[in-house]
This record gives sequence, C-alpha cells and structure tokens, in this order.
Amino acid sequence: MPPVTIRLHRGGRWRSWLGRRLGGDAALGDRVWRRCLHFAGASVLLYYLLPPGAFLVVPTTTVLLAALAAVLVLEALRLAAGLELPTIRPYERRRLASYAYYAVGLTLAVLLFPRPIAVAVVLGTALVDPLIGELRLSGRWRPLYPALPVAVWAVLGFAAFLLVGAWTIPAAAIAALAGAGLAVAAERPRMAGIDDDLVMTLVPALALTGLLLVVPGFPGLAG
Repeated sequence: MPPVTIRLHRGGRWRSWLGRRLGGDAALGDRVWRRCLHFAGASVLLYYLLPPGAFLVVPTTTVLLAALAAVLVLEALRLAAGLELPTIRPYERRRLASYAYYAVGLTLAVLLFPRPIAVAVVLGTALVDPLIGELRLSGRWRPLYPALPVAVWAVLGFAAFLLVGAWTIPAAAIAALAGAGLAVAAERPRMAGIDDDLVMTLVPALALTGLLLVVPGFPGLAG
C-alpha cells in the first residue's frame, strides 16, 4: 500500500487563480503568494506591542517560542512524514525550508537584540528580501540591484533607529548605511545548510549590536 500523503494545500488552485487575476499563470500566483507570506513575517514585531497580559497567564515570550516550535514541528513532519505544504520550492524538498530559517531568524532578532536593531533587521528581511528576488527576475529592473535594496533597507533602518531607538541623526544614518550594506551583501552568497533569510537577519543584527558594545555612547553620537 502506498504511503498516505497529507496535503495542507488545494493543489495550487488558489495560487493559479491569483496568478490569472494578475495577468499571469500559476507560477506568478505562487511567487506573489510567497512574497505576501514573506511580508507577513514583519508581524513578529507585534511582540513589542502586545501587553504582558495579552495571553492571560502565559508570558508573551512563551507564546512566541511556542509559535516557533510549531513551525519547526511542521517542518519536521514535512521532511520525515512527507507532509505537503504550499510554496515549497524544488530545492527545499530535501532540506530545511526557507520559512523555517526565517522563523528562527525573526524569533532570535526580537528576543536577543536591542529593540531598534531588531525592528530594523526584521523590516529589512521582510521587505527587502522579496524586493531583491523580484529585481533578479526582471531584466528591466535588474540594474537597480543592489542600489535599490540597499537604499530601501537604509531608509527602514534609519527610521527604526531614529523613531524606536531615539538615536541621534548621525548615529542612525551611520548604522542604517552599515546595516543596509551588510544585509544585502549577506543575502547574496548561497551556502549549503543555511538560508539567506537567516543570514540577512542575523548578520546586520550582530554587527550593529557589536558596534553598540565597542563604541560607547554610539546612539547618542553628537550631531
């Protein structure tokens, strides 16, 4: 008897419908849906906005870690039991999928790093990584890589450092440019056993946190 396959999708019908509505095919719908899911990763920042009693007696951190555990269990079932998930690309079928790396990176960002840095790197990965993917697929817009992704990340980072961290304008600008360059550079290499969603989040987070530790009073750099 062949093994029973459990599918958590409808065979791509929703993505095919989406692609047709956008003037394309199922591949377009799949790509757009993956971009939307990637953007949704920014919702992890709700961790900072939820009050301590949002989940009754369960701490918000526990809920976040439980959500990460659920993602990893789902991924383990996909790899070990043949569970079928939507938007899994061919090269991910026998390795940890990008969404699992992404979940780990987002969780570590908000739990381990200073809030303005976490906000910057989460927004940077959630919004800039899909932008990079679209630029690489387009012959018309490809020349804008890497300048446009660096600029977008820098704007997001500058806003996070200025508004969330209350850093001075010079410090926010320096950190934003450094983080943008590191994030976009970290996204480029393809390394076995690691995913760009993880490194694009953690590399700038580690570097900017190191900057805070090495340069005393950096956020209050005189303007």
